[in-house]
Amino acid sequence: MERKYGESLISLLYPRRCPACHDIVSKRGEWICPECRDDFSFTRSPVCMKCGQELDAEEQELCYDCSRGHRDFEQSTALINYDSTAAASMAKFKYGGRREYADYYISELVKRKGALIAGWRPQLIIPVPVHKSRRRERGYNQAEELAVRLGKALHLPVRSDLLVREKKTIAQKELGPAARQHNLEQALRVKQPLTGLKRVLVVDDIYTTGSTLQACTRALQAAGAEKVYGCVICIGRGPS
Repeated sequence: MERKYGESLISLLYPRRCPACHDIVSKRGEWICPECRDDFSFTRSPVCMKCGQELDAEEQELCYDCSRGHRDFEQSTALINYDSTAAASMAKFKYGGRREYADYYISELVKRKGALIAGWRPQLIIPVPVHKSRRRERGYNQAEELAVRLGKALHLPVRSDLLVREKKTIAQKELGPAARQHNLEQALRVKQPLTGLKRVLVVDDIYTTGSTLQACTRALQAAGAEKVYGCVICIGRGPS
């Protein structure tokens, strides 16, 4: 009884915001306004068999980027196409303190991609790390918020302390693909051996060139992980 009262009081003082329109959710108890449910562009088949980006033709297996370069990760999946609606939602989630948006993202991710992720049989979920200075600025790591909720939904352990970002890197969006890769590989470190860990799932908010997931994969495999998979909320559309 006390818990329910506490939750009701919190919802009155800090009402949940809609991840699409950013107003107070119009229907109490929901994670998104009913009228905003169609605002997000969810990824649909055909998708790249490596990164999960939407493709234009059924006969395609890989997107342009994945067909041109080697990917060390096994496979990755994405929930939403990164358009203007998704970009605004991610900005609020990442920089605007809207942690509650993660509840909606993960509920949709499990509903739409849960069977695929379960088929990978991951043993452990690891969020993409942020540097401690950026964590202080934002108050949290957005990838960790996603990973914790996904772990609860799939009944999988989450370790946020294994993969760390030791150096504060230049913002990835300001760099080209090669520079992004080098930028990250110099910054990441795995704090202990992962010997015997066969399958790891890395969680992040946005996939653009794949350099972040690639760098995380190399670091984890160097520490002993055998196979690394990826899971993101948003993915950009590159050339087909």
